[in-house]
Amino acid sequence: MLEQIKETISYIKSKIDFTPEAGIILGTGLGGMVREINGNFILDYEDIPNFPVSTVEGHHGKLIFGTINGKKVIAMQGRFHYYEGYTTQQVTFPVRVMKYLGIGHLFVSNASGGVNPDYAIGDLMILDDHINLIPNPLIGKHHPEFGARFPDMSDTYDKKLILKALEIARKERISVQLGCYVGTTGPTLETPKEYEYFRIIGGDAVGMSTVPEIIVAHQMGITCFAISIITDLGVPGKIVNVTLDDVQKVASEAEPKMTLIMKELIAGL
Repeated sequence: MLEQIKETISYIKSKIDFTPEAGIILGTGLGGMVREINGNFILDYEDIPNFPVSTVEGHHGKLIFGTINGKKVIAMQGRFHYYEGYTTQQVTFPVRVMKYLGIGHLFVSNASGGVNPDYAIGDLMILDDHINLIPNPLIGKHHPEFGARFPDMSDTYDKKLILKALEIARKERISVQLGCYVGTTGPTLETPKEYEYFRIIGGDAVGMSTVPEIIVAHQMGITCFAISIITDLGVPGKIVNVTLDDVQKVASEAEPKMTLIMKELIAGL
């Protein structure tokens, strides 16, 4: 993997001389934040050596370089998922590349289903913990250059960024939740009993991404912040049939609030 990372870094640096402070991963229907990136330079995933290619609608497959409020960022407009047939090592490969390009902070977004009965469709949930039900991306050969073999995950989501995000939300009168995200493989949406199980084990929301990327980022010493948009509900009496179009519609409507919080956090780095 180290050789692949070096090859990818070499290609990117041959296209742009750029050292980002922060990385951004944009989830389903949440790619609109790229409009906030100034002076952007774009690389298509399919042109980048060793990069997977996004196969899911709503994930545009572009790596974008630019600035937000004067801070240099690199943004993934579209991510990869285990259910697409990629290994979790492939899913998280771009995070390792971003670390070697220079990022010290990672901001992650996703669309998820709410299992907390106090949540409503369109809510924002700031992650303060997760439960991983996806194969762990650190399984396999260990590279000491990446960090600890057994990274401690007790303090994964940066408390300072969480507090700052809550302050921004209060100031801007944005209603936010704070909760635990359950990462599952997908691609099926959950059965009623699965939703019930996720709630019993401590979950507030469930989705098919984010956790592998956060695990890898945390192992590499990257400060992590993640936020979910609740696009549907897995709560008894509120479960309805959901399509990808439904998810994208809710995500796009709530995205401006998420974008505002992310922009302010990045400005304060």
